[in-house]
Amino acid sequence: MRKEFRALLVAVLMSAQLAVLPNTPASPLHQPKNQNEPKSQQVLTKEVRHVLVMLPYYSVFDNLGYRVEGDKVILEGQVVRPSLKPDAEAVVKNIAGVATVVNDIEVLPPSPMDDKLRRAVYRAIYGNPALSRYGYSAVPSIHIIVKNGNVTLEGVVDSDSDKNIANIRANGVPNVFSVKNNLRVEGGK
Repeated sequence: MRKEFRALLVAVLMSAQLAVLPNTPASPLHQPKNQNEPKSQQVLTKEVRHVLVMLPYYSVFDNLGYRVEGDKVILEGQVVRPSLKPDAEAVVKNIAGVATVVNDIEVLPPSPMDDKLRRAVYRAIYGNPALSRYGYSAVPSIHIIVKNGNVTLEGVVDSDSDKNIANIRANGVPNVFSVKNNLRVEGGK
């Protein structure tokens, strides 16, 4: 019974996370009808998002962003694992309809102090009862980027109060120099 409930909860949360995708006509990934036929901007955007979210080592401590300009995809953001940068570029290059990939992803410098801060900020945010629900999906919606003791919060929350709570919780972690709150409010409550 408990396993069934957990599986149902994961399925509901995953479908809720995917609901933030823009509504686009259904199309099978990586298989256009005609290789020379250009894909619509919305379909290409949806496919890029899908392959990036499915990367095996993409975590709450990484922030992958992208822009689609015609058949060119510009990758942006920050990653902790150096291998994630070429992996992201490789999966996007394999999408039919993508001609060029510009990889502007920053690999964060290795730092034991930053690693400690990542864990502490994670516990502060996801340990809070008001924010814990954001951590139940495979890739949580609040991303914690730490570089040289400075924290940036990226992602999506449901309300301004959740955005403010995340900011307060991150600012309350000892040894954090600054917090930049880039959380977006969507699906407002």
